Amino acid sequence: MKNITLAIDEKLLDQVRVVAAKRKTTVNAMVREHLEQVARNENRAREAMAELRRMSETTEARLGPDYKFDRDAIYER
Repeated sequence: MKNITLAIDEKLLDQVRVVAAKRKTTVNAMVREHLEQVARNENRAREAMAELRRMSETTEARLGPDYKFDRDAIYER
């Protein structure tokens, strides 16, 4: 595991230490957890975009630039 140096306002650090103590954890663990969440969200967004691209490339729908939405046609049975 790598160490990093983080510059943070002293007052903010004091407040976060209180929060960490209430949660029975450390500031270090809270920062690590937040960064892990950021990475997970980024990965999920990247995977979702890849899935949307795949779906758009494999769909049989061919709407094209001249497509006009027709509400009546949608509700025809």
